[in-house]
Amino acid sequence: MEPTATNEAFFYTGTYASADQPGIFLCALNKETGELRIVNHMDGVDNPSYLALSPDGNGLYVVSETDEGEVLVYRRDAATGELHLMDRKLTKGASPCYVSVTEDGEWVLTSNYSSGSVNVFPVGDQGTLEEMSALIEHTGRGQNDDRQEGPHAHSIQPDPSGQYAVVCDLGLDQIIVYRQEEGRLVTHREMNQPPGSGPRHLVFHPSSKWAYVINEMSNTVTAFMYDQRRGEFTTLQHITTLPEGHSGEGTGADIRVSPCGRFLYASNRGDDSIVLYHIDQESGELEAIEWTSTIGQTPRNFNLLPGGILLVANQDSNNLVAFQINGEDGRLTHNGFKLEIPRPVCIAPVV
Repeated sequence: MEPTATNEAFFYTGTYASADQPGIFLCALNKETGELRIVNHMDGVDNPSYLALSPDGNGLYVVSETDEGEVLVYRRDAATGELHLMDRKLTKGASPCYVSVTEDGEWVLTSNYSSGSVNVFPVGDQGTLEEMSALIEHTGRGQNDDRQEGPHAHSIQPDPSGQYAVVCDLGLDQIIVYRQEEGRLVTHREMNQPPGSGPRHLVFHPSSKWAYVINEMSNTVTAFMYDQRRGEFTTLQHITTLPEGHSGEGTGADIRVSPCGRFLYASNRGDDSIVLYHIDQESGELEAIEWTSTIGQTPRNFNLLPGGILLVANQDSNNLVAFQINGEDGRLTHNGFKLEIPRPVCIAPVV
């Protein structure tokens, strides 16, 4: 089926799949009913885990999370949503787990978890990747011998100004800010998180005044004031992601801010929940409001879709689960729809 319905919102889902299995899925959300469907899928990539669309929506960047990591470039067929491979480049690192694109579409950024390194690739005229322009290998370790025996760069993304790239390194308990200088990364600031935090993903508030990091190992969110002119973070608050009385193992996974800027959501693996925070519009600090079951296991990733839908990728129960967001208070209600997809890892909306 072709993605032609105007009442549907489309998104790609990355998974942990072998190259001979369907690994990247184009899916659709009916904005009126909330129903979910698979439009098409493709194989040919080992562990196509994390995805990012180009700013113009014509390209899809995919990391192959393997020991010999790659980033692949696909051209999207606007009529069908089908993907056509255009290019692939080695990241020269192990287990790339994150990819992002600068707002001008000129640079692709990747982070390699196992080798603790980050990359920059220039984007050519046809959307293909030119030769890597930066490879930064982190050094050091954290306090946890099992998880922090070395650096583990878990995410890299441009800041709102486009001047900086921000890296969360789980292994070093650091947030590292690099200046982007024509494809080079120059260390600008290094900020330590509390020992054993394991910073994972970061989001900026729509106002660009604040930023929020989910710390995987300590099950916390850190709120920051952000000065985009100086590329400087100032810590405001650390707050738990877990409900009172939680017992057992668990790790934080993903984090999103609502477009209105009033709500922040974070996912808990183990507790298998989404926590809702209200954002103080004066200070940027957070107040935990409620925890909602993801109706699945291991909510590794989630995203916000048109129509006020929060869509969760439950990796270990092999499903996507949709929730309606209450526009007044941000609370979540399961809308009754699920979609079976093997080992979903990332949801990338087509905007």
